[in-house]
Amino acid sequence: MQEEQKKKKSATREWVDALVFAVIAASLIRWLLLEPFTIPTGSMEKSLLVGDFLFVSKMHYGTRVPKTPLQMPLTHQKIWGTEISSYVDWIQLPYMRLPGFTKVKRNDVVVFNFPEELDVPVDLRTNYIKRAVAVPGDILEIRNTDIYINGERGTDPPKMQFSYDILTDKNLNEEFFDDYGINKDSYMPFSNGVGYMAMSTQENIDQLKKSPAVGNVMLRAERADMGDPRIFPDGAYFGWNKDNFGPLEIPGKGWTIEINDETMAKYASTIQYYEGLKDVQVQNNKLIIDGQEVTSYTFKQNYYFMMGDNRHDSYDSRYWGFVPEDHVVGKAWFLWLSLDKHKSMFSKIRWNRFFNGIK
Repeated sequence: MQEEQKKKKSATREWVDALVFAVIAASLIRWLLLEPFTIPTGSMEKSLLVGDFLFVSKMHYGTRVPKTPLQMPLTHQKIWGTEISSYVDWIQLPYMRLPGFTKVKRNDVVVFNFPEELDVPVDLRTNYIKRAVAVPGDILEIRNTDIYINGERGTDPPKMQFSYDILTDKNLNEEFFDDYGINKDSYMPFSNGVGYMAMSTQENIDQLKKSPAVGNVMLRAERADMGDPRIFPDGAYFGWNKDNFGPLEIPGKGWTIEINDETMAKYASTIQYYEGLKDVQVQNNKLIIDGQEVTSYTFKQNYYFMMGDNRHDSYDSRYWGFVPEDHVVGKAWFLWLSLDKHKSMFSKIRWNRFFNGIK
């Protein structure tokens, strides 16, 4: 009996098989374990810098089952280099998450899908990275830039930044600010020539105050009596601003609220857009679900309040509200590369940041 010899694969077939295997393996790793992420803006400085490359752990909070399964592998909203959508939303699966090591804790640095991008499926909304300053059940207040949780002073990130007025009659250059850890994207001169606005940590500002080149240095905090209409949920109504905010309780699964003017102002938009209700309307300060007015409501999932560590240069929960649990992508875990766009050649590489854990 003559044995049939297997045909040897062509070089093209071997390359195709290897490519398919690589795509499948990378997609599984990206979905189940780790996903790379790049810091595009300064909203988390100095904790995370523009040009930091990091890995986001899907395992810590539990891998989220894709809500939109019909998507091209290794893409997000668009096919690479085009404006063509990389997905179709014909099938939308319910929110599910595999078991994780832990839950989102206060002060974790979290990657999540931007909630306000309502025209895109939840799992394909733009990725944001912020710090979870308050978790379900917390009562959050900000008093003159200081965070209070349940009436007690919160823990500040060690490299938190604010904006400051630096008064001087001298022309301060890039090298001067660089000596105090302030890059050229983090300061700008006043139009009247009397000084600069700069974003910096308290430690660097304390050093800068000792310089004979500067006069007075003042924190740019907003007054407590100035309501800002841009602030969530209605800064003008409550008299809140980015530096003076709350008290506001963070919703959690199973928490029941009575429907009244105050709770409607604070939570109506969250119930309307993120609770997965098919027929919900807000009319004349009344909550109507499935055609019936309700006098109380019990939340179906947990929510988080996220803020950037660069507190005066961060578009965060103070402006657009809570992050629903089903929007959480994962925990920012560690850096694997960091490049400074203001430097050139090998000086671009921030060697001291390689493989740093994220706190």
